[in-house]
Amino acid sequence: MAPVDVPVALLGYGTVGAAVNRFLHENADNIERATGHRLRVVRALVRDLKKERDFPAAPGVLTTDFAAIADDPEIALVAEVMGGIDPTHDYILRLLRDSKPVVTANKQLLAQRGADLFAAAQEGGVQLRFEASVCAAIPVIKVLREALVVTNVHRILGIVNGTTNYILTQMELGAEYGEALAEAKRQGYAEMDPTEDVSGADAAAKMAILATVAFGSRVTLDDVNFEGVERITSAHVNAARQMDMVVRLVGRATLVEGGYDVRVSPALVDCAHPLAGVEGAFNAIMLQGDAIREITLEGPGAGGIETASAVIADMVSIIGTKGTGFLHDDACWRTVDRLPAGELRSPFYLQIAVDDRPGVLARVAERLAAHEISVARLVQFQTGGGAILHVISHEATYGAVDEALAEISGLPESREIAVAFPVISQRGISELGWA
Repeated sequence: MAPVDVPVALLGYGTVGAAVNRFLHENADNIERATGHRLRVVRALVRDLKKERDFPAAPGVLTTDFAAIADDPEIALVAEVMGGIDPTHDYILRLLRDSKPVVTANKQLLAQRGADLFAAAQEGGVQLRFEASVCAAIPVIKVLREALVVTNVHRILGIVNGTTNYILTQMELGAEYGEALAEAKRQGYAEMDPTEDVSGADAAAKMAILATVAFGSRVTLDDVNFEGVERITSAHVNAARQMDMVVRLVGRATLVEGGYDVRVSPALVDCAHPLAGVEGAFNAIMLQGDAIREITLEGPGAGGIETASAVIADMVSIIGTKGTGFLHDDACWRTVDRLPAGELRSPFYLQIAVDDRPGVLARVAERLAAHEISVARLVQFQTGGGAILHVISHEATYGAVDEALAEISGLPESREIAVAFPVISQRGISELGWA
């Protein structure tokens, strides 16, 4: 039987777009054997026709005119790999409304404006797939939407940004933050402007998408509390090591009775925990639910070829389910309220710098006790007439910790703003030897 010819278009033809085209050429026979279809790129939207590219497109493929894609009735599906919010949003909206299925790798677009895009896909009766928007080659969206469709996933823990994970693991080897960031740029793991990565915004968008799919309720970037790695120092890394822990930037999405909480921040991760062993530019996602207990997915979460691989997997999925209506619906089927700020509970690591004088430790302990924060472990280091207190607490609410540290930072003996990071461990305080 002759294969079905499938003309496809790309919005963007940079590193990822060129890799998609190359993979479709090199793996055409494999895709045909698996699906009976032969995908070929017939149009690719670019800004500069003369720019040199890793895998040059065939003559006539590149265009600067979006209408050449939108108005071509032969194009069966479109993959968006150009990034950005505008004009990308309007392009995808037009395609979906015109009943052209779309694959996107655009995490910020989905996290900020996903609702109207999915509404347009529903209106057009086509699919909007987005595996590549979260962890590139790790198929976590497919697992959540298909393999776990009847599982009540109530918690997600993830290292979802390879740049920051590379920086933190370099700091474990002795580098300072600035040195580690510079090396990440040299290795191609960080952009020349790494703000979105190191601020936590990239990870926050990914966690918003994951929470939306897992919880069945819309979670946007505005619903995610996030903090990046800019203020992580060697002191934090060394303190973690002394407590048999490592520092990681961790995304956490939690569904509890009464609401959900989604956040991204540095955390101290117990070395016995699966996330502690995720090093370099790798990602890992832990899914916890009623029927599955726990599933961990790990692999490369960034890079042109990894992202291209996920894009093509989504393209093949669309072709394989075209006309069935399978998964063209929005993942959201209910409205869950956001948990009131500060109510989520966790054990914490606290770093407090104070004058080394009699009575200071007692005043710090009083402030913690006043907010029902119980100390599990305390390590003190002397430093130039002062002391650095490294504290591990039992479970407390984020709100209580914020209030206590604000009061401690206001003490006359305080030398700098106190900081807190959640502690992640599958062992209890007594098992860790801190009781």
